[in-house]
Amino acid sequence: MKKITLLAFMLLFVLFAHAQSNITVSFKDANIKEVINTLEEKTNHSFYYIDSWFDENKITKNYTNATLETILDDLLKERSINYTVFDDKVILTNNSVVYTKLPEGFFGEEEKIKVEENETVFYNEYGNKNLTTIGKQTIDSKAQEFTISGVLLNEKTRAPVQGAAIIVDEIGKNTITDAKGRFSIILPVGKNVIESRLMGYQAVNKEVLVYGDGFIKIAITEAAETLGEVFLESSANKNIKAAVVGVTHIDIEGLKTVPVVLGERDILKVATTLPGIKTAGEGSAGFNVRGGRSDQNLFLLDDAVMYNPSHFLGFFSAVNPFATGSLDIYKATIPAEYGGRLSSVFDIKSKEPNYEKFSGEGAIGPITGSLSVQTPIVKDKIAITAAARATYSNWILRSLDEETLRNSKASFYDGLIKYNHKINENNDFQATGYYSKDEFSITSDSTFNYSNAMASLKWNHTFKNDKHKSEIIAVNTQYKYGVDYEAESNNNFKFDFKINETQLKLNLKYLHSDAHKFDYGISTKLYQVEPGNIEPTGNNSIITTKNINKEKGLESAIYISDLYEVNDKLLFNVGLRYSTFTALGPGTQNVYQDGRPKGESTITTVNNYNNNEKIKSYGGLEYRASLRYLLSPSLSVKASYNKTLQYIHLLSNNTTISPTDTWKLSDLNTKPQQANQYSIGFYKDFDDAGLEVSLESYYKTMTDILDYKIGAELILNETLEQELLQGEGKAYGIEFLIKKKKGKLNGWIGYSYSRAKLKLKSDIPQEQINNGEYFPANFDKPHDFSLVGNYRITKRYSVSTNFLYQTGRPITYPIGKYTFAGGEQVLYSDRNQFRIPDYFRLDIGFNIEASHKLNKLAHSFWNISVYNVLGRNNPYSVFFENNNGKIQAFKTSIFAIPVPTITYNFKF
Repeated sequence: MKKITLLAFMLLFVLFAHAQSNITVSFKDANIKEVINTLEEKTNHSFYYIDSWFDENKITKNYTNATLETILDDLLKERSINYTVFDDKVILTNNSVVYTKLPEGFFGEEEKIKVEENETVFYNEYGNKNLTTIGKQTIDSKAQEFTISGVLLNEKTRAPVQGAAIIVDEIGKNTITDAKGRFSIILPVGKNVIESRLMGYQAVNKEVLVYGDGFIKIAITEAAETLGEVFLESSANKNIKAAVVGVTHIDIEGLKTVPVVLGERDILKVATTLPGIKTAGEGSAGFNVRGGRSDQNLFLLDDAVMYNPSHFLGFFSAVNPFATGSLDIYKATIPAEYGGRLSSVFDIKSKEPNYEKFSGEGAIGPITGSLSVQTPIVKDKIAITAAARATYSNWILRSLDEETLRNSKASFYDGLIKYNHKINENNDFQATGYYSKDEFSITSDSTFNYSNAMASLKWNHTFKNDKHKSEIIAVNTQYKYGVDYEAESNNNFKFDFKINETQLKLNLKYLHSDAHKFDYGISTKLYQVEPGNIEPTGNNSIITTKNINKEKGLESAIYISDLYEVNDKLLFNVGLRYSTFTALGPGTQNVYQDGRPKGESTITTVNNYNNNEKIKSYGGLEYRASLRYLLSPSLSVKASYNKTLQYIHLLSNNTTISPTDTWKLSDLNTKPQQANQYSIGFYKDFDDAGLEVSLESYYKTMTDILDYKIGAELILNETLEQELLQGEGKAYGIEFLIKKKKGKLNGWIGYSYSRAKLKLKSDIPQEQINNGEYFPANFDKPHDFSLVGNYRITKRYSVSTNFLYQTGRPITYPIGKYTFAGGEQVLYSDRNQFRIPDYFRLDIGFNIEASHKLNKLAHSFWNISVYNVLGRNNPYSVFFENNNGKIQAFKTSIFAIPVPTITYNFKF
């Protein structure tokens, strides 16, 4: 009986002791230190820690009859803090685990020691206090690799640094920072050395101790000699190792020494010195990329579409150079997330704001003045960039003696504001607003004006596992132009055109493993087009009001792509994009007889559609595929195939884009354009000499390309489809580029041989051009050579040159005359059978930097340049007139004499 009583007593003691080890406790809006103090009182345990390990986040929790370990596990599961409990002590550690025994085999097979189970040993296999620990070490973790996300910042301005190489040499891994300076890389557990490289910055090595998934910030310092260099950026053999073909990254900082007309730093003008990117002529708006039409390029400013990227008929880019951060041009491998255009993507990113202090830069030139400022609102958290630019050319015109010029107008302005908010390490928000307007009337009775208005919102989110990232984008774009005619009061009128585009996008990135990195997403876009409205102005005007029916369309897409690294040498980037387009009512559409030319007499039916009623749907798969194979660490071969669809068309019967060109959506009678492009290229780096060499070739086929009948009326035409032709196109070429990035002499040499041809063949004679044979497109220029160089004489003085040569563009000449019906008629050649004279131009600039003292109110930079220093009279166009029965040829030139310019740049 005594034994039973003693056993019961011992059992009750054990149960009582166990009950005493459990805790009932509540916390409301308490910080972690307050929680620990409460636990110390409740348990009589002493906690050991460092205050700086804890954040100020508030805790509201309730625990009922819970053990101390259960409470600590719950409180610390989302924190990097580990703990161990022995006796009446609780030791907290930041990231690392406190082991009660050394791991098996810690001293190797030959040397082992015994450690008692209750003996506590602090284990750090590296013993390096400078290591940055990432993730939270756990005893039972079996994972050997973790995803490390991070952001690369300018140490001085705290602005994100784009395009930098993140390299871990020991394991042969690398990646590139995106527009937000962010990157993700998979690293093995243990010690790693992350190196950050970017031209113009000092290389940084960061030692990290990887215990789990995590986030890291790396600061990088600008190198001392970045001010005078001219470069196209290619970080850490990016052109060798990346899978994409035909992509170029241009950084605005390196372009200020390139001589340009009227001293305006211009990132898009510099882009035309690269192989495969051309304009129809000097001072021309629009770009032709690898044989594509001007409307086949997608221009994006912070994800918003820019319909007219030029000021003043193409002399200036529409984006303030001091508000521009970078430009990525995709002309072969177009990422699957982009769609809606056949030839290229110009992805412009505005400058990131300064999160640390107020700063800015600007320029004063002979025609324009520019200013951009960046300022923090909440340091390291909220900042804005604001920029403005305007021309004072109207003031110059009014001061001239020539009366016709004195009464002319030529002005433009643009403004941009960007708001960045770093909500936390996993979330940030960005908003950009942009507006520009042009107005001009040169010795004319008509005043032309056009404007761009854009707004974009973007929310970036990194998921807690650091493998998934997302961005939600909402954008709106509005482009409009107008013409005010005032000459004879009975003919005065006002004309206007407008297109409005609203888009929503969801882009996601998934870092599945080293072998697979996925991008996928969805998008939808609503087009609303007002093709043209004309109304009389003044009481005496006899002009009749006319409004062309509005057009509406919905374009949607879903995409996925996989960057698949087969091994160290072979890399694939494959993607699919499925896009659809639906033309929507209200509206009317004519149905025509098959096999007969479209005209009033061949209309069989007129269909009427209600608001948002489907008129016609199109769609299809777009393929994006590219591969890279490393022949050696500094030599690679790449190949790509792209299929693209385009549902919107630019209507212009001019050789170059003009402000009066209109946009038209695909509908019942207008099919979407399609293109297939095949590319292959070889890329070689000579690191010791700082040289990059690339050789690319391509072949492109296009279908349903728009063209027009001779004498087509494209403005205020209610039956526009009767003037349109759709045919085939092909383009092919080879491009060579050599870039020197280092040393006193730097720059690039580019050359391309390319052809762009069209074929308008039909069983209907009226819809056939040149007997259905291929003929050169208006922008076909086979030979294109450019040389851009900068030589640094001293740290303050440098000289730069820019030389261009191009084959003259095609033209149709009169080749004879004949008499018909008693009148003399002109006989013209086949379309574009002849060419205007070849184009070449040499520009020279001299650059002077002020002293490089650090403690200055502002740092200044003078650029003295001469555009067309040889005074070459390059023809812009050739036209013919019949004077008293004699056909005479005339040519026009834009700049037939040297144009000197002095521009003052400043930065503070």
